[in-house]
Amino acid sequence: MTSNSTETRPVRSAEVGTFVAMSWSRETPQGAIPYVLAFSLGDGENGPEGSAAAVEQLVRNCGLSIEEGLVDGSSRPSMPVRLLVVDGSVVLSMPQINAQIVPSDQWLTVVAERGYACLILTTRTWPGGELTDNDALAAFANDEETLKLSANVVLPARKLRDR
Repeated sequence: MTSNSTETRPVRSAEVGTFVAMSWSRETPQGAIPYVLAFSLGDGENGPEGSAAAVEQLVRNCGLSIEEGLVDGSSRPSMPVRLLVVDGSVVLSMPQINAQIVPSDQWLTVVAERGYACLILTTRTWPGGELTDNDALAAFANDEETLKLSANVVLPARKLRDR
């Protein structure tokens, strides 16, 4: 009999491999929605399967699950996932992992209007190819398998306060 461990253990960057976070916005009937997709390239020390397992542990360390559906981050103030918007860039912070994003001006405008971004943190590793191929990135971000293997969080966009 096997069981899934819910224990929190540190995730080492060597296990995850190269961690990528990218931003985009999409028009919906409710207006533009800002997104952040975070994933591993699968080049961790134990290959793609090990990278996926490490990201799955990261998801658990964040107090999330890929089974629970969309989570409102503002209702979980102790959740250790933050989105900080500073000087035209964004920092996504999670336990043992930080990723910096340089989003488009359009994304920054949309996140400023909305006050949040939707994080898709997927345990699915990048299937390969160039990260500069917008069609491949869009296909990966919208793929049913990517979404099925994701924790989804509406994250408040925080800013540094003036002192």
